[in-house]
Formats: sequence, structure tokens, C-alpha cells
Amino acid sequence: MDSNPMVSSLLNKLANYTNLTQGVVEHEADEDSKRKEIKVPRMGTFIGVYLPCLQNILGVILFLRLTWIVGTAGVLESFIIVFMCCACTMLTAISMSAIATNGVVPAGGSYYMISRSLGPEFGGAVGLCFYLGTTFAGAMYILGTIEILLTYISPSAAIFKAEEVGEETEAMLNNMRVYGTCIIILMAIVVFVGVKYVNKLALVFLAFCWFEVIICLLGNRTLSKRSFDVCAKFTESDNETRTTTLWHLFCDSSSLNATCDDYFSLNNVTEIQGIPGVMSGVLIDNLWSTYSEKGSIVEKKGQPSVAGSEDTKMGGLPYVFTDIMTYFTMLVGIYFPSVTGIMAGSNRSGDLKDAQKSIPTGTILAISTTSFIYLSCIVLFGACIEGVILRDKFGEAVNGNLVVGTLAWPSPWVIVIGSFFSTCGAGLQSLTGAPRLLQAIARDGIVPFIQVFGHGKANGEPTWALLLTAGICEIGILIASLDSVAPILSMFFLMCYMFVNLACAVQTLLRTPNWRPRFKYYHWTLSFLGMSLCLALMFICSWYYALIAMLIAGCIYKYIEYRGAEKEWGDGIRGLSLNAARYALLRVEDGPPHTKNWRPQLLVLLNLDSEQLVKHPRLLSFTSQLKAGKGLTIVGSVLQGIYLDKCTETQKAEENVKALMGVEKTKGFCQIVVSPNYRDGISYLIQSAGLGGMKHNTVLMAWPQSWKQTENRFSWKNFVDTVRETTAAQQALLVAKNIDLFPTNQERFMEGNIDVWWIVHDGGMLMLLPFLLRQHKVWRKCKMRIFTVAQMDDNSIQMKKDLQMFLYHLRLNAEVEVVEMFENDISAFTYEKTLMMEQRSQMLKQMQLSKNEREREAQLIHDRNTASHSAPAVKESVAAAAPEKVHMTWTKEKFVAEKHKNKDSNASGFKDIFNMKPNQSNVRRMHTAVKLNGVVLNKSQHAQLVLLNMPGPPKNRKGDENYMEFLEVLTEGLDRVLLVRGSGREVITIYS
Repeated sequence: MDSNPMVSSLLNKLANYTNLTQGVVEHEADEDSKRKEIKVPRMGTFIGVYLPCLQNILGVILFLRLTWIVGTAGVLESFIIVFMCCACTMLTAISMSAIATNGVVPAGGSYYMISRSLGPEFGGAVGLCFYLGTTFAGAMYILGTIEILLTYISPSAAIFKAEEVGEETEAMLNNMRVYGTCIIILMAIVVFVGVKYVNKLALVFLAFCWFEVIICLLGNRTLSKRSFDVCAKFTESDNETRTTTLWHLFCDSSSLNATCDDYFSLNNVTEIQGIPGVMSGVLIDNLWSTYSEKGSIVEKKGQPSVAGSEDTKMGGLPYVFTDIMTYFTMLVGIYFPSVTGIMAGSNRSGDLKDAQKSIPTGTILAISTTSFIYLSCIVLFGACIEGVILRDKFGEAVNGNLVVGTLAWPSPWVIVIGSFFSTCGAGLQSLTGAPRLLQAIARDGIVPFIQVFGHGKANGEPTWALLLTAGICEIGILIASLDSVAPILSMFFLMCYMFVNLACAVQTLLRTPNWRPRFKYYHWTLSFLGMSLCLALMFICSWYYALIAMLIAGCIYKYIEYRGAEKEWGDGIRGLSLNAARYALLRVEDGPPHTKNWRPQLLVLLNLDSEQLVKHPRLLSFTSQLKAGKGLTIVGSVLQGIYLDKCTETQKAEENVKALMGVEKTKGFCQIVVSPNYRDGISYLIQSAGLGGMKHNTVLMAWPQSWKQTENRFSWKNFVDTVRETTAAQQALLVAKNIDLFPTNQERFMEGNIDVWWIVHDGGMLMLLPFLLRQHKVWRKCKMRIFTVAQMDDNSIQMKKDLQMFLYHLRLNAEVEVVEMFENDISAFTYEKTLMMEQRSQMLKQMQLSKNEREREAQLIHDRNTASHSAPAVKESVAAAAPEKVHMTWTKEKFVAEKHKNKDSNASGFKDIFNMKPNQSNVRRMHTAVKLNGVVLNKSQHAQLVLLNMPGPPKNRKGDENYMEFLEVLTEGLDRVLLVRGSGREVITIYS
């Protein structure tokens, strides 16, 4: 028998496991167990959801502002306002019901639903905005409570009195501030004692009736009956005419010959029925809007009136004035808070017996009930009450009584007392829900600076969150105007509702396997309609408040993104990103990118030490500096061994690499490969890194500095093989020599040059890389210089002009310099030189040069080819520098065979342009390296970076070591060198 509860608990956990979203912090489970032990009161649908929603919805706006909205906007426009707002909340409730029934909803309610559906960034941002909205709602309800108390229940209780006419508003604001602070303290104590006492308050239901209410008019102007009793200028008593209090207010003495206000003298005082009833036809008069400026007199339409003098001062006269300017969008902002109580139940989901059942049922039922009440009230108010009373916000025409109270039976006090306790209850509900919401956000740990508010009493009550809520609520009290506070909280609530609808729409459209709500009456179109309506209402209420609210949410979003804890909750935004990525990858794979879209998609090959730490962190620094071109970055490394034995080391290496990528701000992916030997691992990475169209096209690696040491005799072999494999894969190769001397991301070069030694055309890589580097702050101040090598008998002046023209069309700013060398010093480059000129000719043709200029270029190329084929010494050098397909044995037989192949060499593509093959029997290669190195040192020794064409390795592997020596000699004496080997395709174009 003792084991049954344990088995039942285990089965419940297993049953709910698939519905629990991943990533929920462990403390939630602990909190659950603690709550069960403490036996916190659990509530059902009626007490836990329906009544709180009803109390919040049928709150202060219904009693204090709805009649005024109907009178100002008219029945038709009021109906539109209420219908829009109710439709917005109903659509949101449907979306919320779908999310709430898709798994267990712990404490936090709306925040939990949004964050687990849209991710921690959206959840935190919208959750905090919703918390602010709920807190300001508490301030609004408290202000409404004080307004009822001081205006309708006990005006004499006011601490501050107006000494002169016109100071009533300022005195009222000060009374609001003092009483509001006291009530906040009192309510905070009630909430601190316990949530169960808050639920003892029930809504006071209202019965509609009407009795005789008389309004006093002067002409067509409504008079405030606070200042007089008799609605007449004078009275007849015992055949004696006596002036009334009203006479004294408009005249300078009680004498019948006194000087009176011009309008008072010209118009009669009349009394009309304030509530003529449904059959009176007053509905027709109240159908249309009557908007007015601030300080306007409330006037009855259709009532006869004689205009008085324009110079008369109205300030001290007992008219009913409008206190603010009115227009449609402002009324939407003031009214919307009256429908914002729909989250009252979901905010307290942790205290419900069955949140999945109670939240949808209670919320939708409460919205249906209140929507019917609101829409019915609009019609009833418009059909029963005279328009001037409706537009009288504070009931001055009815002796300072609450306008809604004039409809109550048996006394107006039924409504006054009922509305007082109802607004008190709504304020308590807000002060109960808001701290719990903040506590849920704090306990998730996504916003570091509010984590202290996650603590509370032993029974889980959020003490610290309650104190902060009371403090923020005090800010709303100090504003002291219900009409000013209402639009502020409208923004926060509308933003929250918008993201609830977005969350439901995203989850429905993605059709994720975990999206299985028990509530079936939803559709993504309804959610999308609700989201659009929320966004529209935000800008209808106040476009600048909407922008401010979005700015606040955006700042919180970015703060959580950069400083908050990483959370993985399987949210919809991650799923949406995956779907978008899949779609984009399928589109990208349709074909290779156009030259205009080419970017260096980097595969960065890192070396790790025995502790799985990166040997050359500057390589990642250089990567981030090069990524001004955006694109893809894959950081890869190889561990030698068997994967089953290296699992732990692989994870450690991946963590170390990712941590360094974060420090160096290198955005990309990490891929660690375990292979029996290093060479095969590199080959696996070059072949398989990336996915679909998002594969790397460029490999970046560091030069093996210690390749000459005996213990590293295989390092240079791996390096040369890597060069061969990138060439075979038609990928570009970047080799950074002296990588530890390269700048960090924090350094700044205030001057200096980036020198490009353009010996052969490689598709434009040499010219594109400096441009990308100069987009970064490290290299921004550096200038770009391009050097090209010419023989003594070349037309150097024309070559410089052509190159300058080419750079101009490429929109690149660079200095151009042609370096002349003797033919025997650069004989190794003769073949490449010819091809370079031919490629230059093709480029110049693309620039649409004139026919004569193209003929001149063709003649230059023809002369160069003729000269190279007529001289035996040059023939030998041409053969020595044959394309990569040539087997470099350098025998006479091979030379004869290759001589015929050279005719078709131009068509072999850019990948075979620059193929210097050093060989032990070819001393001229080293001579060329020494000579060229001397020229580079002479021009670029003090350059911040030197970019050089990188020749390909020989086919004959016996020459690999000499190849390394050749590159070493070529770059000797230079601080920072980037060897560049093109991929064989154009990466830069002159066209837009």
C-alpha cells in the first residue's frame, strides 16, 4: 500500500514527460515537490481563473469611464472600440488556450508560455513588459479606487483643498498621490499575508434600473449642481421675487438690476430628464460622436441657445467643462485596459489544480461574459441616458454622483460601493500576479540582474518581487491620472498579447512533433488575425508609446541575447530558424554562386596541443578580421586516435575552440574530427565540412614554422598534401606565415601598407582579400599597394596604365607599381607571365575597350608568345613551369611531349596558371626565389602585411622538401605574409 503513491507519482511523471519542454530548469521540479509538501491551496476554474479574470476585466474603466466614452464617441464608435478590443482578447485567449494545453504550465503563466514557445530572448523581453503592464495596472486600479473614494463617497476626506477656482485639478492630483501611497502599502501587506485572503473578495453584481434624474441647463450649456440647489435664476415666494444661488454665481450682486454674465442674461435656465428611458428616442442623439477640445463646455445638441459676449471669462462659472481633449484613438487607449484582465488566471497557474483545464475554460468564459456586459452597457447607456450626462466624466451635473450609479436600485450607493470594492479587488489581483511573474522570470536565470527577485518566503511567496512591484506601482501613483496611466499599460499588454498570438501561429505552422494541444478550437489564421489586431491597436492608441514600448522590449531582448544565460527550450523561433535554414540551403544548392555573390567561406584549420588548447589563437583573430565579407566560417581541427577512445578529449577540444571563438568574436561553427592519422583527418574536413550549398570554398591555415626540425619531419609532408587536396577540391588556400605576429582584434594599425605582389592572375583573390581586411577596424587605416613584375623588354608604362584601369573598374583604391627584372632572374615565371598577359587581355576586353586597344593587346601577347617559343633558353624555362598536369621529370623526352601540350594550356583554367615546381635538378627555381625575395624586401619590408601568389607543389613527391625550402626563401625577412592560391574561378568582377 505504501508503494502505490510512489508508483502513481512515477507514472504521472512518465506520462507528462513528452509534454514537458526540454530545458526547464531543475528548480521547477524541486519547487513542485516543496509546494506539495507545504500543501499550498490549490484552486479550481471558478475561483482560480473565472473570478480573477472577471474582477480585473469588470474593473475601474467600466464604472468610471465607459459612460464618458459612450457619450464622447457615440454609440456606434463606442461599439467599434469595444468590439475591437474584445475581439483582440478573445483571439488571444484562443491562442493562449492552445499553448496552455500543450503541456504542463507551472508558475509564471503567460511568461512561461511565451518563453517556451518563442525562446528566452522573446520570453524575457515580453515577460518583463507584461510584468510592467500588470504593475501599472495595479496603479491604475488604485487610482480608480481613490477617485471613487474622494469624488463620490467622501469628498470631505480630501487632504488638499482648492483655495481658488481652477486649482481643483492640482489638489486632486496631490490627494491621489498621498492616498495612493497609503493604499499600496496596505495592499502589499494583504498580499504578503497570503494569496488565499485575496480570493475572499468577490465581484458585486449589478442590477440595472433607473429613476428620475434632473439636469440643469443654461441655454444649451450644462451646469454643475455641486454649487447650487435650485435650478432657477430666481424664485417667487409670497409675491416676492428672490434671487437664487445660481444668480449669485453669474451676477455681481443679489439685486435684480445687478450686472450679470452676458450669456446668463440672454438664455433661460431649463431642467430636462437626465435618464429619459429607452423609449425616449435619446439613442438617436447618442449615436454619433461629440469630440471636443480641453476646457470646452459640455453642451446639449438641439437645445435653443443665444450666443453671448466672446470676452466673458468662463473659469469661475458653474459650467461642466471637459478636462482633456478627446479623439477616437485616445479613447481606444483609455478603454483597452478594461479588457486586459484575461491573464489574471494564467499568471497564477502555479496555484491551480489543473491549469490545462482551468485556464482555457475560465478565461474564455470570463471574456464571453464581460464582452456581453460591455456591449450591452453601450447600448443601454446610449438608449437610456442623456448625452450631456454621458459626457460629464465626474458626474458634476448630477450632484457629483457616479453616472453609472444613477442607474442603480435601490440607491446609487450600490454601484459606488460595489465599484469601490471591485477596483480594490482588481488592484489586489495585480499585486498578487505581478510579483509571481517577476519571480518566474528571475528563477529562469535569463536576466542576470533580477535573479535576486527569485527568492521569497519559505512557502514560495515572492517577497522581494513584491517590494519591487510596490515601488514601480508607486511611480504610476505619482503620475496621479488614470487617463495618463491607461495608455501606458495598454502598450505593454498589447505587446504581450501580440507575442502570444505569434507563438501559437509559429508553433501551428511549423507542425513540430511536440505541438499537441488538448484545446482543439484554434487555427493559425485566428492567431495571425489576433497578432495583426494587437499591432494595429498599439499604433491606434499611441504611435509614440508603441515605439517606446518596442524599444524597451528590444533593449531587453538584446541584453538577454548578449548577457543572459544560454537556454534551450525547444522554442518555436529555433524551429523557425531550422525551417528557414533548410529552405535556404535547398535554394542555395541549385547552382554555384555568381561572381558578384562570392565570399570567402572559410575552413580554418587549427592545431591543438596536448591539453586540447589552440596553438595559434591569432589565426582566429585574423579570421574575424577577414569576415567583413560575412559568409560561412567553419573552425576545424583533427585529433589523432580512435573516436571511441577520444570522446572526452573531443568534447573538451570543442569547448576550448568554441570558447576561443567567443573571445575572438568569430561567428561560425566548430568541427572536431578524430582520425587514425592527422593527414586523413585534414582530408576528411576538406571533403565533408559544411552542408549543401553552405560549404567552404577557402581553406585558411598557419605555416608550419618548425617544419625543418627532425621531430616534425611529417609536418611539412602534411602541409604539402593539404595544398594538393585543396587544389584538387578546387578550393582557394590561404597560408598565414608568422601567424603569431599578426594583430589581435584589439590592436589598431594607424598607418602602413598592405602590399599585394600580383605575379599571376588567380581569379582576383589577391585584390579582394585586402579590400575585406580594410573593412575591419584593425586594418582600416592601412593603404593598399599592388606590385606586378615585368621583364626589361616589357611595356611597363602600358602595363601600369592597364592595371590602373582594371582597378578603377573594380572600384578598388590602390597604388600600382610595376617592378622590372632581368629575364634570367625571373625565367621561372616566363610561362606564367605569358598567361598573365593573356588573362589581362581578357579582362580588358570585358571592360569594353576600343577595337584598336584590343588589337594592340593581342599584338603584345602574340609578340611575347613568339619570343618565348623562339628562344631555347626560354623554351626550357617554359617546360620547367608547365601546368600541373605535367609530370615534372625535366627530361628531353618529357620536354618534347609537353611542348605540344603548351598550345592548349590556356584553356586549363585559372587553377593551373601559377605552378612553380622546384626540383633538386632545377637550380634556377631557387635563384628566382632569392631574386624575387630581394625585390619584395626592398619594396615591402616595412609593410604591415604582404600577400603573395603561392605556387603549387610538384607532382613528384621527391621535390616536396625543396618546395618548402623554395617558399621559405621566397618569404624570408618578411614579418607577416599571406600566401594565396586561387581556387581556379573568378571571385571579383567589374560589373555591378
